[in-house]
Amino acid sequence: MKNILLTTLITVGCTSAFAQSKPNKIDDYYRIITIPIPENIKMEIGGMQVLPDGRLATSTRRGEVWMIGNPYLKGDGKPSFHRFASGLHEPLGLYYRGKDFLVSQRGEVTRLEDTDHDGVADVYDSFSRWPLSGNYHQYSYGPVAMPNGEMLVTLNLDWVGRGASQSKWRGWMLKLGQDGKLTPWATGLRSPSGFGSYKGDIFYTENQGDWVGSGRMTHLEKGDFAGNPAGLRWSKEEGSPVKLTPEDVPSTGEPLYDVAKKVPGLKPPAVWFPHTLVGISTSDFKEDITNGAFGPFAGQMFVGDQGHSIITRVDLEKVNGVWQGTVFPFREGFMSGILRLEWGLDGSMFVGQTSRGWAATGKEEFGIQRLVWTGKMPFEMKTVRSMPDGFEITFTSPVDKKAAAEQDAYKMNSFTYRYHRTYGSPIINTEEVPLKGIIVSEDGLRVRLVVDPAALRKGYIHEIKAEGVKSTDGNNLLHSTGYYTLNEIAGGQPASASQFTTTAKAAAVDHSAHMAAASGSATAETASNTAASAKRVTEMPASWTNGPDQVVTIGTVPGLKFDISEIQVKAGSKIKVVFNNNDDMLHNLVITKPGAANAVGEAGLNLGLKGTELNYVPKTNDVLFHTNIVEPEKSEAIYFIAPKQAGTYQFVCTFPGHYSLMQGKLKVVK
Repeated sequence: MKNILLTTLITVGCTSAFAQSKPNKIDDYYRIITIPIPENIKMEIGGMQVLPDGRLATSTRRGEVWMIGNPYLKGDGKPSFHRFASGLHEPLGLYYRGKDFLVSQRGEVTRLEDTDHDGVADVYDSFSRWPLSGNYHQYSYGPVAMPNGEMLVTLNLDWVGRGASQSKWRGWMLKLGQDGKLTPWATGLRSPSGFGSYKGDIFYTENQGDWVGSGRMTHLEKGDFAGNPAGLRWSKEEGSPVKLTPEDVPSTGEPLYDVAKKVPGLKPPAVWFPHTLVGISTSDFKEDITNGAFGPFAGQMFVGDQGHSIITRVDLEKVNGVWQGTVFPFREGFMSGILRLEWGLDGSMFVGQTSRGWAATGKEEFGIQRLVWTGKMPFEMKTVRSMPDGFEITFTSPVDKKAAAEQDAYKMNSFTYRYHRTYGSPIINTEEVPLKGIIVSEDGLRVRLVVDPAALRKGYIHEIKAEGVKSTDGNNLLHSTGYYTLNEIAGGQPASASQFTTTAKAAAVDHSAHMAAASGSATAETASNTAASAKRVTEMPASWTNGPDQVVTIGTVPGLKFDISEIQVKAGSKIKVVFNNNDDMLHNLVITKPGAANAVGEAGLNLGLKGTELNYVPKTNDVLFHTNIVEPEKSEAIYFIAPKQAGTYQFVCTFPGHYSLMQGKLKVVK
């Protein structure tokens, strides 16, 4: 995502070949309003709750709980801030129960109460406890209330170069009773900061990491295993509803959906959030229960992203009893990393943000903003539904039927990720999904995309692009792409050719031959891209008989930073750069021409499905030398001849969302 300054409310338009279409501005429909925070308050949001009297309660990572009056900025437009509690250990959740609060700390849920009614908590009771190892990655989240009165908490895994469960129930979701009793519910969780109820079922969001190829949202039933085996260490403990052990989980690199057929209890996600395409660190989510006060998406979910400072929209459906659906881009431009979402009493959305140690595209360390619907109807893909032979899209307003019937208005691909112990995954098994026909409804609100049923692959993400569709008044879609996770294919009657508004040209291709050819092409292209080139030489050239003239070691530190900001080398000298990724995120090192780091980072972001194949290094003359993507706790060395022309060159990480912060100077001197 583009980097956004605090005062900027950006314009998002869809790139389209239909130049005569009218530009659309997201700010015309959903506006961001910033709540001013006094300079002496570090409002690093960990938890957030709207109170019945209109105040906004927040917990901060600095260990405080605040009461914010007039968060809607009415009257004189000034909010008030009153500290209710302090001295807590990084509370990452907050729940108001009428007379008291429950707040998560690293090692417990604490009950806070103001018994003398002076506006400050005087009771700090330990409501429920769990053991700690002391590892920095042991974040604890919740409690989150369920419709039946039960509560949920989740416990983050440790990080020791991989996910680990060094104290009991780390990597688990647990139910929390009103008496403080903890009951294990499900495991396989890695970094579960977002969780709660949707239509009465329990869901949680996950971030890319070991065993997690990309961000995802999973429906958790009792005894489910969501994929990361570290928490299975406790599966034999009393009360565990999970029967798997760590040894039962293979690391074959097959898609998770396929492995789940062989491993009872392994739960495929309901929705994948393709990494870097729709965020990198999924966080809190909220179902739209505003009865239309937030726009035309009632019953859908809005999901925050901590790394990309964005909100996405998720539309779910149940097919054959299994949850699945689509994630759409929705709103970018927030000031920091989004951790918490909360509905205001007026149907607006409070967005609580923090970035310290968890760097984000939004440049501020923290903030609270409100997202408000203006009342104007946005032109969007509202829903996507599985059909026996493709998908049906419903739009928020009627489409131009002629434009919507054009074959070139759409493009579909499918892809997935590896399921393995390695951190993250490249996009694999990408295939084009060719159209057979298009059916535009009489009222212009629905378009059915018909494909060869053999092209639909269970467990795969199906990218649906509709860049050529426009509304009856000439507007492009605000967001023209959706990513549908297909776990089950809907039944029903396939469409007949007589129903087609448009019959796609050259669609009757033998699909098996198409897949084989595409697979071979992809393999060859990947091999070509990963081969060493003059820009990435990983073995010392044989001609360097005396070795390099200079060895430079560059590392990483948390917060999207290199551990050094400036390097000096002699023009024309032989250089070896050792890049050590000491962080718990993926990074690369790209050396660019002077002043080109931002442009190269932006180009890396825009590589789309090609990004992982190219290690997010765009093919441009502005790139001089580079490593590939380096996993956490791994390293790579490259060799090159320093430029002969003196000047201030740059080095940058082009992994999407990182380039604005991860930059340094390479000074070449005579």
